[in-house]
Amino acid sequence: MVEQATLFAVVFLLNIIPAFAPPTWMALSWIGLSRLFGDPFQVALTSALAATAGRLVLARLSHLVIRQRFMKGPARDNIDAIKYRIDRRRTLTFGVFLLYAFSPFPSNYLFIAYGLTSLPLWLIAVPFFIGRCASYSFFVFATSELSKHLVLEATETLAYFGAYFVISQVLLLGTVWLFARVDWRYAFTARRFRWLQHGPRERP
Repeated sequence: MVEQATLFAVVFLLNIIPAFAPPTWMALSWIGLSRLFGDPFQVALTSALAATAGRLVLARLSHLVIRQRFMKGPARDNIDAIKYRIDRRRTLTFGVFLLYAFSPFPSNYLFIAYGLTSLPLWLIAVPFFIGRCASYSFFVFATSELSKHLVLEATETLAYFGAYFVISQVLLLGTVWLFARVDWRYAFTARRFRWLQHGPRERP
């Protein structure tokens, strides 16, 4: 019980950090290689719950801190254009989030961007939990089996992912910045790309 509570707390904290925190799948791969827990599914379930809770807090903080305090009226209107489109296509949005959650790609920037829209959090939380539960089960089980057949040091193996992790975080933080800079209302109405203007805005 103590081990599960510790695992939950660690994964939860990792998923609150907005950038440059070790990805959860890397931590779970280390657990699998070290064989610290017996039941991979139990580890995956606890981790998925903790990761989902942590990411929801991150999305909420994105809304309260970035949108409410730092985004001006035109920038909010721009993000609301995306909010309107997503809200009209909830089934498609659910499916896209689910597919993404099955992947090992970082989700911090996704929740930060989603938090800016002020959409209901369940729309991203449910598919994220389902997908992460499945992908985490795979990582823990695969690395546990790998550790039985190969003599590997967990820290040595996970070090190979260091460059990928740093580069991906830098790129994805840039993606969030670009996300807020695109004039989405103009893109949806005129079907053309342009950066968000600081002057008077066009209305559809």
